[in-house]
Amino acid sequence: MMDHSGIALVPVLLKAGLILALIVTSLWCLVRIVKWAKGMPKAAYLVMAIFPLLSLFPIPPPVFKNVAKAKQEQRKRKEAPGDPPE
Repeated sequence: MMDHSGIALVPVLLKAGLILALIVTSLWCLVRIVKWAKGMPKAAYLVMAIFPLLSLFPIPPPVFKNVAKAKQEQRKRKEAPGDPPE
């Protein structure tokens, strides 16, 4: 009989390799951005000036608040006069 314990190891190694590749790629990109910014100070100021503009966009409310509001509206509809009881 063959031992298949090594088969389960393959997906784990693939996931670990993918995560490692993403980390290395991210670090390489960050290093390239820093080198680019040091070489072009005016461009770095432009990039840093754009980041605060992101805070102008509204942040959506959390989903659980929307769910609670929908439940309240549903209760109000059930309590409304003229509706037949369920």
